[in-house]
Amino acid sequence: MSMRGRVRQFVRAVTERMDEGDRAFVRANLPAKALPLFAAMHPADQVHVRNVAYTALALAKEHGLPAEQRAFLVRCALLHDVGRRKGDLDILGKVFAVLMMHYLPSASERLMERPSRLGHALYVYRHHPAIGAALLRKIGMEEEAAVIERHHMAAAPGDSLVLVLLREADARN
Repeated sequence: MSMRGRVRQFVRAVTERMDEGDRAFVRANLPAKALPLFAAMHPADQVHVRNVAYTALALAKEHGLPAEQRAFLVRCALLHDVGRRKGDLDILGKVFAVLMMHYLPSASERLMERPSRLGHALYVYRHHPAIGAALLRKIGMEEEAAVIERHHMAAAPGDSLVLVLLREADARN
């Protein structure tokens, strides 16, 4: 994502909130066992994944995905950042991590190895797909975990349409 896109993302993170309609959308699209993982995310991440889910749903309809695949894509969109829990990476921590990883990647790698709040923020930012996938596997959501684990990896020829659309929806938000 461009820095301009990151600035827009930051503004949305500090100004947008979930409303009751959004919470109903989440409850309707996630199994009860996944709701605590959603609730554990920072409110800004909840808004972000909500936006990704709405975009993913529109993309799924454009591509004519069957209802079952659309539902799976929406679940993946709502859960794709569960590896970033409230307290691990707040808005300013994410800003710090994005800037560090972009402008000072070597220093970021060194900081990640240190037991500090900044090192932890960088670690979570870098590894949240794997962290989230592990949390999903613990509650038996293997298929979602497999998609979420790959969503920040480079595109590969065998990627499913669900994964491709998740990446696109995330990139737009």
